Amino acid sequence: MTGAGIGRVAHLVRHPIKSAGYEHVDAVALSEGAAFPFDRTWAVAHAAARLAEPLAWAPKLQFLRGWGSADLMAVSCVSDVPARRVTLSHPRRPTESFCPDDAADAARLIDWLRPLWPENRPEPARVISVPGQALTDQDQPLVSINSLSSLADLSSRVRQDLSIHRWRGNIWVEGWAPWAELDLVGQEISVGGVRLRVVEPIGRCRATGANPATGMQDADMMSALESGYGHTDFGVFARVISGGPIALGDEVRA
Repeated sequence: MTGAGIGRVAHLVRHPIKSAGYEHVDAVALSEGAAFPFDRTWAVAHAAARLAEPLAWAPKLQFLRGWGSADLMAVSCVSDVPARRVTLSHPRRPTESFCPDDAADAARLIDWLRPLWPENRPEPARVISVPGQALTDQDQPLVSINSLSSLADLSSRVRQDLSIHRWRGNIWVEGWAPWAELDLVGQEISVGGVRLRVVEPIGRCRATGANPATGMQDADMMSALESGYGHTDFGVFARVISGGPIALGDEVRA
């Protein structure tokens, strides 16, 4: 066992539309070699995007993202997975439901997002999905794991209660020593009966400075991480090597 020790799953979160909506779930089934289920199933490309045909994974610069608009960080979501329907809410937008695979609903989704995207950037233009491919920032299927202890330590340093939704993580662990997760790179961990291999730390960007409750920039997380810890990493990516169900409260062993 490493210095991370034994923890427990405190939160499970997915983001069906890339950079536009976070959603808590109580349980999920992870599959070997796959990303977090129903996470980044869709992404919204902007008018200047260069996308291959047929559609495939593309870098984050092609899409609407929190780096370009703090307002997007305040979108929350409720999903109907079998129907492939999402209901989006925002402090300054009406709550509406969309089936992004439907052309008419995709157009409504773009209209709903348009006021949340800066007018001086290429406008929202196209909703895309790629069967079997999560449209995460990585071209390989990884799950993100974050520590509540590390978040509490960073919150104390910046003297601000930081929301977990600044970080767009999938699995949040309570009970680990602060920052011990960064020492797990290259090692295997268990979450309930699932096995994962930690592959790399998560390098962060200025999107983390946006408050998910307000959609406004209110902190400089990059400077806080660099000055406090000598890096701009928060959390780790892991690959599922043995799948199965996980749920809130499951034991996490490193």
